[in-house]
Amino acid sequence: MYRAIDSFPRWRSYFYFITLIFFLAWLVKNVFIAVIIETFAEIRVQFQQMWGSRSSTTSTATTQMFHEDAAGGWQLVAVDVNKPQGRAPACLQQMMRSSVFHMFILSMVTVDVIVAASNYHKGESFRRQYDEFYLAEVAFTVLFDLEALLKIWCLGFTGYISSSLHKFELLLVIGTTLHVYPDLYHSQFTYFQVLRVVRLIKISPALEDFVYKIFGPGKKLGSLVVFTASLLIVMSAISLQMFCFVEELDRFTTFPRAFMSMFQILTQEGWVDVMDQTLNAVGHMWAPVVAIYFILYHLFATLILLSLFVAVILDNLELDEDLKKLKQLKQSEANADTKEKLPLRLRIFEKFPNRPQMVKISKLPSDFTVPKIRESFMKQFIDRQQQDTCCLLRSLPSTSSSSCDHSKRSAIEDNKYIDQKLRKSVFSIRARNLLEKETAVTKILRACTRQRMLSGSFEGQPAKERSILSVQHHIRQERRSLRHGSNSQRISRGKSLETLTQDHSNTVRYRNAQREDSEIKMIQEKKEQAEMKRKVQEEELRENHPYFDKPLFIVGREHRFRNFCRVVVRARFNASKTDPVTGAVKNTKYHQLYDLLGLVTYLDWVMIIVTICSCISMMFESPFRRVMHAPTLQIAEYVFVIFMSIELNLKIMADGLFFTPTAVIRDFGGVMDIFIYLVSLIFLCWMPQNVPAESGAQLLMVLRCLRPLRIFKLVPQMRKVVRELFSGFKEIFLVSILLLTLMLVFASFGVQLFAGKLAKCNDPNIIRREDCNGIFRINVSVSKNLNLKLRPGEKKPGFWVPRVWANPRNFNFDNVGNAMLALFEVLSLKGWVEVRDVIIHRVGPMHGIYIHVFVFLGCMIGLTLFVGVVIANFNENKGTALLTVDQRRWEDLKSRLKIAQPLHLPPRPDNDGFRAKMYDITQHPFFKRTIALLVLAQSVLLSVKWDVEDPVTVPLATMSVVFTFIFVLEVTMKIIAMSPAGFWQSRRNRYDLLVTSLGVVWVVLHFALLNAYTYMMGACVIVFRFFSICGKHVTLKMLLLTVVVSMYKSFFIIVGMFLLLLCYAFAGVVLFGTVKYGENINRHANFSSAGKAITVLFRIVTGEDWNKIMHDCMVQPPFCTPDEFTYWATDCGNYAGALMYFCSFYVIIAYIMLNLLVAIIVENFSLFYSTEEDQLLSYNDLRHFQIIWNMVDDKREGVIPTFRVKFLLRLLRGRLEVDLDKDKLLFKHMCYEMERLHNGGDVTFHDVLSMLSYRSVDIRKSLQLEELLAREQLEYTIEEEVAKQTIRMWLKKCLKRIRAKQQQSCSIIHSLRESQQQELSRFLNPPSIETTQPSEDMNANSQDNNMQPETSSQQQLLSPTLSDRGGSRQDSTDPGKPQRKFGQWRLPSAPKPISHSVSSVNLRFAGRTTMKSVVCKMNPMTDTASCGSEVKKWWTRQLTVESDESSDDLLDV
Repeated sequence: MYRAIDSFPRWRSYFYFITLIFFLAWLVKNVFIAVIIETFAEIRVQFQQMWGSRSSTTSTATTQMFHEDAAGGWQLVAVDVNKPQGRAPACLQQMMRSSVFHMFILSMVTVDVIVAASNYHKGESFRRQYDEFYLAEVAFTVLFDLEALLKIWCLGFTGYISSSLHKFELLLVIGTTLHVYPDLYHSQFTYFQVLRVVRLIKISPALEDFVYKIFGPGKKLGSLVVFTASLLIVMSAISLQMFCFVEELDRFTTFPRAFMSMFQILTQEGWVDVMDQTLNAVGHMWAPVVAIYFILYHLFATLILLSLFVAVILDNLELDEDLKKLKQLKQSEANADTKEKLPLRLRIFEKFPNRPQMVKISKLPSDFTVPKIRESFMKQFIDRQQQDTCCLLRSLPSTSSSSCDHSKRSAIEDNKYIDQKLRKSVFSIRARNLLEKETAVTKILRACTRQRMLSGSFEGQPAKERSILSVQHHIRQERRSLRHGSNSQRISRGKSLETLTQDHSNTVRYRNAQREDSEIKMIQEKKEQAEMKRKVQEEELRENHPYFDKPLFIVGREHRFRNFCRVVVRARFNASKTDPVTGAVKNTKYHQLYDLLGLVTYLDWVMIIVTICSCISMMFESPFRRVMHAPTLQIAEYVFVIFMSIELNLKIMADGLFFTPTAVIRDFGGVMDIFIYLVSLIFLCWMPQNVPAESGAQLLMVLRCLRPLRIFKLVPQMRKVVRELFSGFKEIFLVSILLLTLMLVFASFGVQLFAGKLAKCNDPNIIRREDCNGIFRINVSVSKNLNLKLRPGEKKPGFWVPRVWANPRNFNFDNVGNAMLALFEVLSLKGWVEVRDVIIHRVGPMHGIYIHVFVFLGCMIGLTLFVGVVIANFNENKGTALLTVDQRRWEDLKSRLKIAQPLHLPPRPDNDGFRAKMYDITQHPFFKRTIALLVLAQSVLLSVKWDVEDPVTVPLATMSVVFTFIFVLEVTMKIIAMSPAGFWQSRRNRYDLLVTSLGVVWVVLHFALLNAYTYMMGACVIVFRFFSICGKHVTLKMLLLTVVVSMYKSFFIIVGMFLLLLCYAFAGVVLFGTVKYGENINRHANFSSAGKAITVLFRIVTGEDWNKIMHDCMVQPPFCTPDEFTYWATDCGNYAGALMYFCSFYVIIAYIMLNLLVAIIVENFSLFYSTEEDQLLSYNDLRHFQIIWNMVDDKREGVIPTFRVKFLLRLLRGRLEVDLDKDKLLFKHMCYEMERLHNGGDVTFHDVLSMLSYRSVDIRKSLQLEELLAREQLEYTIEEEVAKQTIRMWLKKCLKRIRAKQQQSCSIIHSLRESQQQELSRFLNPPSIETTQPSEDMNANSQDNNMQPETSSQQQLLSPTLSDRGGSRQDSTDPGKPQRKFGQWRLPSAPKPISHSVSSVNLRFAGRTTMKSVVCKMNPMTDTASCGSEVKKWWTRQLTVESDESSDDLLDV
């Protein structure tokens, strides 16, 4: 990058390399970790048998064995495994098992570790046999040998070696005993001495449990370590056979050197040097093959192998499925307990006596007039209460009452417990009525469900795969029927024994689930009670203590000034997203901007802007332009202090300082605000003119650099990032202790083996220290590849320097402190190759194993342990660590559904014209694949450098122009097929249009100018075009979505990293702004300004030579020029400051913040990576729903009316299909849920999709506690309301049919009476009958006969003549003639009027005799009783038919 800065414009180099590191090193590389973790989680079950199940940290102390008793039988007897089996006296055995003995041994181990850590190099003149450290080691060895002998004497040898811990202690005893032998002292046996520190893990139970959790299942890590070692051995052997014959290449001459080279590539440190040396040695012909070989090995080792270690550690930290729900319950219960208690700063008021404020009133209660109430008005309530009590007592079961109804008796027996409660409290009638209503509705639903299940057994019909909605609906219905029904109701007739056994198991399972529900509800009630108790405590303190909730104990609680301050402090932008009437979500155009404005209050927005302006002003500061001597920079200081003073005063007056519920200092953020304000105020008031190095004034300037951290407090999401960092501090602290223990073991070993042995004379010709004196000439070379032509006798340029016997510049092992620092640098995989080469060259090749073992343990286990712990803490803070597999899938589904959007694809044109053909062509898969191949072909053109002077560039540019015109044609075809408005709806189409437009502009500029800038623009257009291919393939789209969503969700983490970077940059300018140039501090990398400091720190984040920069900043006299008055006049560094500065920065950024990015990528990768078996809703389901939504939402607004949801649900097919024949009730539930969501308003795409997702999963397994309770309550309410609506509609339908029958019967009676009136009128007026024209009668008769077949099919019980309203005479309605009332005539019998009417029609022209007979038979006074009975039977038959039809309708309900 530095070379590119010198060769090209500075902005281009910074932009290219920073984006390259961010996307490739931080995002894309971590995607591999996500892939390995998800894949490892899938095959976890397959490896479960090989690894075995997890056991507890402590094994059981007893076991059971068969023993023969006195009677000759066998019985199980508990046997204590840890029972002493030795021959020691009882007092010694009791002492050995006492806690005092164990604490004494652990304290001795601690003293031994401290003594070993105090060892240091004292020179070559000391005698080893008289060394006090040697004598102390002999004493401790004898002590621990006696401890082992005592335990063997007390436990017996068999009982002693049965414990793994005792085996480890025995190994240490044997090794340390051999180590104290003088000839073996300070040899490889030193490992046994320093490994005693591992015994200190027993001191902390939390640390012991954590270590067991990580390393307890040793088969996992052990198998992976063996696999890694085998891979290294195999690859080293292959490399040895490939490159051992190559001349001038000494890296693969022997197997140990080949092993070290391949191990170096595994650690990524200097692997490019290994590859470059091999490429230069093999020649140009085999160079590409060798490069591919090393690159593939490097990618596999760094991206896959290291990710496997992370996956194993995460799997060890994962809880078992059966413990997760228990942990959830315990955590909810703990949260309820913590909410009940007030903070300590508020509970302090309880220590003071109660002094409630007295209220002075002008009247006593007796002075107020009491209104008169009528006695009758009060008496009716008393009588009603007594009457209800008597009725309730009568309804309760008794032993003497035997005349109760069987159904009522069964209902009372089902609610026996409730009735007993009601005997004690007779006034809870409303609760009983509500319970009875719920029970009745449940019984109706259960009966309907059972009837539907019985009718839905499609035996003999072809089986059809049921949708997931139908399956989950029937599961819930069955679960409710099993819970609320009795055993007699659940077991039906004709079931086999297997069915009954299965029903019994289901009943037991659901009873357990019901017990869990009661526990969940109890915890929820406990939370509510805790909140209520806390509110009650606050109210009591507010009433009894006058100074409670008073800011600074001065301002009143409801003072006007305090209310004004509250309004100012809490005012924020609040754009209403929902309609206040319907509750529907408003589809605003600038909702993202509104969300950003409403993120914080107006006051916080002002302070954010002021803080940013102040940080910008601080970036212009440098050691040569200081704020003390620059009045323009002091303006920002005054503005910041003034605005922060106003802010703090307003917040203190509104919420209080400390002793109020919402005080400013109620958490760490408030303390940090006060601290930053005091530091800024003191610095502004002091403004020191001379600041000596390492003084209090310089420390004040360093603390002033913490000002950017104010944004962490002002932005809620930034506070969440800090909370995620500090909430997992315990596990991170335990990991740090493990790594420090590992470093201490190897540091102590290194001090005892390498102390004083790494020093060497700077003159390469001097070997002994006695000869290292005087001066010698050192040659100076400008470059390694520069060969100067010297004249005969001329020497190379150089200068004389003194000979010095010294250690290497950056590390040594003379004491434990320096050894720990060197190993910490090695732990970061920076500079370990140099340490290895020095140890091998100056001590011996065998000691190279030391550094390789440490690097392997530190890199493969230590650093990956940090990654795993940070990911686990991130999941725990987000609440996903305790989620079961089903709950995690549900959370992933919800997150994936939030990202899903409606398809912005217009429908196909209706006609088969030109647009429809274009639509079919552009949507054909072959067309899309062809375009993708063309994009790849155009991208291949960039494999050759585009240079103006190169003749090959012109043909390449011409081919790119051709591709551009093809893409223009593609865009044109899509616009024609979809219309311009439809094409613009898709974001992908917009991107393609933008890139194509840029391509057209480039074509014009290319042929007009034809220079280097146009070629660069053409290359950029091709790169932009290449990104469009990611959306054309499912896997590439999944990975792209993972990266994009990770960037979106990690935005605040990246901002937090930048703020930390800014704070360290400001502090680096103050501490190291004038440090002299060294090995890595140069004109590009230095701290002279904030901008260059940010660049250096960004380089340190990547881990590139951060340790060398730290050592350059540690320079001390006599290698620099100090100054006593001002820090900007010296070029020396700060040893302690550099040590704390760089180590803390590297740990916080590289080990914690960057691993948070890994955690986010792993979380987001699980959203898009799922197999068909694991996912709840597949991509095909979502795609099908998007297509159906696109058909219903014709306006492409993302919302549809509620009534269209029915059409959408009917159009769904596949796993989301709703079969109306089987799941009509489910269909009603889903429609009603959408109706009640926004009170009948429009519903959005995500509303319907969320409803389908809830209906497609088993909520008992997938939802968490609070969400499960809310969802079950919602579904119960929906089912109850739908049942009420269904019953109401059925009743309306029945009433409508009854009314129709009544109207029909009334019409029948009316027609009968009309016919009787006609016959009577003919009898009373015979001339009118004689004058009737036969032709008209015949025509009327023929018309009646023609209408008879039509009416007879509709009414089978009535005569067609009676139902014919046209057959009545018109003279009866004549107002001039007298009319008969209907009540004067009785309805004749059903069969007789038919015969009479027929005979009257056929024979009314036959003569008077026939008419008389007719009249006599139709006499209303004859046979009245028989006519009424026959009509009653007819009406009963009609009601019977109607009731049968209505009962069928009831079954349909």
